[in-house]
Amino acid sequence: MRDDLLELLWKGLLETLYMVFWSSLFALLLGLALGVTLVVTEKGGLLQAPRLHKVISTVINSVRSLPFIILIVLLLPLSRWVVGTTLGPTAAIVSLSIGAAPFLGRIIENTLKEVSPGKIEAAKSIGAPPFTIIFQVLIPEALPALVRGMTIGIIGIVEFTAIAGAIGAGGLGSLAIRFGYQRFREDVLFSTVILIIVLVQVIQWTGDYIAGQINKKRYKYE
Repeated sequence: MRDDLLELLWKGLLETLYMVFWSSLFALLLGLALGVTLVVTEKGGLLQAPRLHKVISTVINSVRSLPFIILIVLLLPLSRWVVGTTLGPTAAIVSLSIGAAPFLGRIIENTLKEVSPGKIEAAKSIGAPPFTIIFQVLIPEALPALVRGMTIGIIGIVEFTAIAGAIGAGGLGSLAIRFGYQRFREDVLFSTVILIIVLVQVIQWTGDYIAGQINKKRYKYE
């Protein structure tokens, strides 16, 4: 029984880590693009385009308003088209990435808005082009807060994987439902809960550590 439990937990953990890694990567890239675009296209922004800003903002709000379980179902045809199936961890990455990106986009938008306008104006005054300001002033200045915001987003993706497990995504969420709940295996249920808690703690600690190191280097050179 013990070997059976360890084998189930190990397989579930690997599937969860696989989904979290790739979903986080794609969601962070898309979320960063969305967040930066929202900031620079708003009225008075570096590349102000109010209509584009409104369209992107509306799309983000629409996606975020959907419960994740419904979003997964709506994205099943896309998952089938991209990876050829709607089941398993790889198929879930499509839904996880799209579902998490708007949430991350809003976090990144709010973080970038906290950058001192004076630093942006100073860069403008010396003739720096918009893209230089974005990548050499805006993002670097907000980097510690961005790391903490992204950490929150990745933890959200861990939670999403548990929900996705309910419809065949695999991972610890699926293990808890199929074996822990449906087969009345309390050892499996509690073990998966503990593993998810540990995973979230590790992600949070890692994000805090990286943000702290960035701040230390910044203060060292200031």
